Amino acid sequence: MKREYPKHPIAAVGVVLFKDDKVLLIKRNKPPKSYQWSIPGGAQDLGEPLKDTARREVMEETGLSIKNILLIDTVDYIKKDTQGTVEYHYSLIDYMADYKGGILTPGDDALEGKWVAANELDQYNLWEETTKLISKAISMRCKD
Repeated sequence: MKREYPKHPIAAVGVVLFKDDKVLLIKRNKPPKSYQWSIPGGAQDLGEPLKDTARREVMEETGLSIKNILLIDTVDYIKKDTQGTVEYHYSLIDYMADYKGGILTPGDDALEGKWVAANELDQYNLWEETTKLISKAISMRCKD
């Protein structure tokens, strides 16, 4: 699947993963947003249910298993080049989940991973939409 200058939007998931009162952030290894902090996630494979994509992507990027997967929201990531041509277009389906098990071991698309307290998130220069998703997930979690 061609990621740069695609012919169609790419369906992908993101996961706001909680362990106690902390959220997992990963430093991305590949474009878009290489070397920036984000939440784990990635593109959906053909025939793969969305929640399975969430489980697979978290496992591939962090070595962790997840449980209690709940939908937070959907977000578009559209980046255009200097000529106005769409360079990236992801339709992101974002979930929240709880840590189930495993040892945090960056792999695949992640250079690094960290459990971060909510009051420290602003130190990681997150994409504005990611910050909103995490805030929404924290609010949803507090209502349970």
